[in-house]
Amino acid sequence: MGLKIIRIIIHLMIGAIISDQAFCSNNNSSIATHIRGCNNQSCGGLEIPFPFGLDKGCYMEPPYLFQIYCKTSGPNLFMSDFKVRNISVLDGEVTIMLAIAKDCYSKNGTQITSDFSDFTQGLNGYFSVSFTKNKFYSIGCDNLATVNGYRNDTNYTTGCISSCSFADEIDLKSCSGVGCCQTSIPSDLRRYGLKLDSNNNHKSVWSFNPCSYAFVMQETEFKFSSLEEFTNVTELPLIFDWAVGFDSCEVAKNNTETYACKENSVCVNSTSRSGYLCRCSDGYEGNPYLPNGCIDINECKLHPNSCQNGTCINIPGSFKCSCPKDYTLVLNGTLCSPQFLMIDNSNSRKRIIIYSVLSTALGCVILLIALWRLVRVINKRNKIKRKGILFQRNGGLLLQQQLSTSEFSVEKTKLFNSEELEKSTNNFDKDRILGQGGQGTVYKGMLTDGRIVAVKKSKIDDEGKIAEFINEVVILSQINHRNVVKLLGCCLETEVPLLVYEFIPNGTLAHYLHDHKREFQLTWIMRLRIATEIAGALFYLHYATSTPIYHRDIKSSNILLDEKYKAKVADFGTSKTVEIDQTHVTTLIYGTFGYLDPEYFQSSQFTDKSDVYSFGVVLVELLTGEKAISITRSKEGKSLATYFLISMEENRLFEIVDTHVINESQNHINDQIMAVANLAKKCLNLNGKMRPTMKEVSVELERIQMANNADDYSGPQKAEEIEYIRTEQIEPWDFSYATTSTSSMNYASPSTMVELPLLSSETH
Repeated sequence: MGLKIIRIIIHLMIGAIISDQAFCSNNNSSIATHIRGCNNQSCGGLEIPFPFGLDKGCYMEPPYLFQIYCKTSGPNLFMSDFKVRNISVLDGEVTIMLAIAKDCYSKNGTQITSDFSDFTQGLNGYFSVSFTKNKFYSIGCDNLATVNGYRNDTNYTTGCISSCSFADEIDLKSCSGVGCCQTSIPSDLRRYGLKLDSNNNHKSVWSFNPCSYAFVMQETEFKFSSLEEFTNVTELPLIFDWAVGFDSCEVAKNNTETYACKENSVCVNSTSRSGYLCRCSDGYEGNPYLPNGCIDINECKLHPNSCQNGTCINIPGSFKCSCPKDYTLVLNGTLCSPQFLMIDNSNSRKRIIIYSVLSTALGCVILLIALWRLVRVINKRNKIKRKGILFQRNGGLLLQQQLSTSEFSVEKTKLFNSEELEKSTNNFDKDRILGQGGQGTVYKGMLTDGRIVAVKKSKIDDEGKIAEFINEVVILSQINHRNVVKLLGCCLETEVPLLVYEFIPNGTLAHYLHDHKREFQLTWIMRLRIATEIAGALFYLHYATSTPIYHRDIKSSNILLDEKYKAKVADFGTSKTVEIDQTHVTTLIYGTFGYLDPEYFQSSQFTDKSDVYSFGVVLVELLTGEKAISITRSKEGKSLATYFLISMEENRLFEIVDTHVINESQNHINDQIMAVANLAKKCLNLNGKMRPTMKEVSVELERIQMANNADDYSGPQKAEEIEYIRTEQIEPWDFSYATTSTSSMNYASPSTMVELPLLSSETH
């Protein structure tokens, strides 16, 4: 009897500590990949799973999107004109091999090779370039590379610049601008073209790098470590996303004749484009697009010990356990435990057994509680230690030093804890994203006191970015202006630093100026007020702070509008403070095409007049509603600054003014428009010394704003009040393409663009 009691106790203890079993799919099951009657659906050793196929009737129709071609010589598997490397039914992906764009020069600077592969047939709009698994790259030492695409019925342009002076500077591993640059591509990109420009026709780098390269490829396959390793590469892998049709699961299920998901499968909406994919249900594996293609997994064979002390019985999609006599199922039906109350009819023996079991169970519970508390203490200490490490790594000591050595106290910049910000943003839910850029992602959050804030998750991929982050914190801690976005605090104990700003609800100025289909449009009075507010903020930065601050990235997308549509200047990650008697800062070229001061391009010296030039471009945006760079304008007018200056020279100002402003035009408004245009022309003077200061610009805009009718405004102030700014003949200058990224840049001369119609949205 003693042995029996011990046996019972052992079984109960096993039952108390065994956790729920986790079951995986049975990889040894026979999985159907082809439709019945379609044999040998493979080519060159690569399996071709349905809905793809070689012969008519062996692939999903219509249209003939999923038809695969097998060639007997050379590369074997093709889809349309693309060589196929891999097909994934589970992930909804097709990997193809794509040629590289190449541009080479001779020693004297003559172009000798311009190899842009031309794809003339798309894929019916069903396929899009995967924006999560591909990136745009450019390799070379004298490059301005752009990718010009078509997505969501609109044109899209992005790109990057790489430069270097010596062969040993080329850095392909980090690909951060020295001999190699990279940038992300947008979602749902169906068609794109590549363009390569050179600043000096490779003359300065010809001896070690006579060629430029540009390509979009699978990010995980970019493993090059040297230029020599890359030189002989002719094609690279790129991943397409595919889906069935263009309808969502909810709509597709209504048409039983065309619905692609078969028995024992579920429908999943595609996350990369319109359409849906099919997955086998839990407990099944195989091809969900085939009738009876999802096969039951035999959990009992895959996991022989699924049932403790019992027999495992496989059932469709799952399994169950059968227990021997005098045993009962416990632990969610995975353990057969003895029915100890049936062992003996003696009440005394029952009580002994019960007390033994209860005491053992109680001891186990106490032990588990003690272990749990110990683990919590250890985890808490490790968490505190890790937060300290992250605080130092993210520049916490540098920030404290910067703030303590300035006249501003640390208390003015609150240090938030990570738990508070995670809770405020719902663990940085993607639905809370307000915007994304080169320096990070901004989320909408709510603090415990009810305040709505914007939390910026900085993009820190090297130690140099830490300095930019600390720079933004220190600069914003010195600024107290109603037209500059307010920094509430930061958090340095997370994997990447977090900045907390006041929440600006109405988005960016660019959104209101360039979206002409918006129901709400900015009136001329609002535009003039916004221009005055921006100028006032820049005047404050240049002259009213303890040390002058150059913003260095003034553009309409960095101007936010609050609930009353008042301007707030934002994004100080690249800003610089200068001494009062300092005239300029010398840096790598940094900024956004279309807004950069031409003198800054040539000299690498950024002055307060460089901010004036960028503000002049914003003034022209307010006047015209046009983008700073647009490929839809004529060649000489792709740059908005050039387009505007030419129009002024030809007395065609009111032909380019935004139609929404023209429609409300009155005499005094026309005078104000002309006054603002003349001021913008002065700001865009190619000679920085001939431009007005931000103080003069701010005063002039305030005078224009106060003019309520034609008689109120009498032109710029007299010479004794504001020094006249002489104008010179302005020569047109232009960028043939722009980049949405910011990096170190060389001025690039235009060259011929060869379009790659990679993915057509047209149907055959």
